[in-house]
Amino acid sequence: MTTVAFEKSTVREYFESIVVAVVLALFIRTFVVQAFKIPTGSMEPNLLVGDHLLVNKFVFAPNASALERALLPMRPIVRGDVVVFKFPEDPERDFIKRIIGLPGETIEVRGTQVLVNGTAIAQPFAHFLLPHDPNAPLIPGDPREHFGPYTVPADHYFAMGDNRDNSQDSRYWGALPAHYVKGRALMIYWSFDDAPAGGGAGQILSGTRWSRLLHQIH
Repeated sequence: MTTVAFEKSTVREYFESIVVAVVLALFIRTFVVQAFKIPTGSMEPNLLVGDHLLVNKFVFAPNASALERALLPMRPIVRGDVVVFKFPEDPERDFIKRIIGLPGETIEVRGTQVLVNGTAIAQPFAHFLLPHDPNAPLIPGDPREHFGPYTVPADHYFAMGDNRDNSQDSRYWGALPAHYVKGRALMIYWSFDDAPAGGGAGQILSGTRWSRLLHQIH
């Protein structure tokens, strides 16, 4: 009887451990962190196709109590945050962009400049595919060079890709609803370039961008 009881106890302990691990994994996946892969070049050169990110889903928690906000590392979204969100035109898809405009602000794009409430902001993260001549006339109707003025609605944000000439962003599909934001891009845990020929472990080793591993996203 002792042996049978021991076997049942051992099986139960394994089962409980597995259940706890699954519950914790689901909790972390749902509320704390999410993996995300960069699918396009809209954030280049800061984020590359094949970068695998960890997204902090906790930092912008909208329903936190005052006590939780005081004790835990939560904060509101600020300009410059790189966020993952549900694409407003297709909420089943996730996009990643940088927050440029906050609720109530007026946004304008004039050539390579972005003006917030009439003042040009610094954009060390912005990238342009072709050199822009500041003396060249702006192209009417092209939101890449001529957009706004546009006032961001309440509970919305204006998001743009760092690769300004190759990004479908708020210049095209409008403001981002606050409740569509899933979290802030935190760090690159792996980066893979599938261009190298071959297959198997050799391709994984040669395709891994080792210098980008554990790179924090700013």
